Amino acid sequence: MLALEFPPINEVIRWQDLFTSFNKIAMIACAASLIGIVIYLIAARRDPMVAPTGVRNLAETGVEFIEDQIVMQTMGKEGLGWTPFLLSIFIFVYLCNVPGIIPIIYMPATGRMAIPLFLAVIVWLTYNTVGFKHNGISYLTGMLWPRNVPVAMRPLVGLIEFLSNILLRPFSLAVRLFANMLAGHMLLVTFCLLTNALFFAETKQLILRPMSVLPFAMLLFLTAFEVLVGFLQAYIFTILTGVYIGLAAHPEH
Repeated sequence: MLALEFPPINEVIRWQDLFTSFNKIAMIACAASLIGIVIYLIAARRDPMVAPTGVRNLAETGVEFIEDQIVMQTMGKEGLGWTPFLLSIFIFVYLCNVPGIIPIIYMPATGRMAIPLFLAVIVWLTYNTVGFKHNGISYLTGMLWPRNVPVAMRPLVGLIEFLSNILLRPFSLAVRLFANMLAGHMLLVTFCLLTNALFFAETKQLILRPMSVLPFAMLLFLTAFEVLVGFLQAYIFTILTGVYIGLAAHPEH
């Protein structure tokens, strides 16, 4: 029989520490932060009067994408001041997702719950702070006792709104990103192992080697698909952040 042994799940999703309390997941997160910072530091040093090329062109494309596809779609012109914040989130999440398709690494930093949860808490603190800043205590009272619904329904709707804002939004943000990236990681690992098991089959099972083309082709397809998934998950996380900030600033809308 074909010897295919899937490693313990703990080995697939947890890497050994490089040193105390710092593993490769943390290293990927730090690298993502540094890469994003370096790109925009380099872009900022170029003469703004010269046509953008190279790194500056990449940086300006990122800014335009966030402004046109996220800020203007969720908050309008008055939300343009949030562009740096949303751009930072998008770049960080995307660069944390990318290692999920890099051979040998095959692990997105967002495939561990800590980073998505940390980002979700930042978003939660941000949009609630915006809500209180723009609306005062009415941000909370309007949430608990919404005026745009029939009086009889206000207690139920208010409870739902409160739970949504305080518990469900950050939880769903974190779980959506974590679950999608972890699922992609598990699929890639599975087809890597299957390809390896078929290609290096025992001598008496040489007939199985040509069959390794099938899981390898699937591996290539999933890798290309994960490129899209990594981008989409970064986009979804960022645009939902914009939506939540916009709703907190203008809850009646």
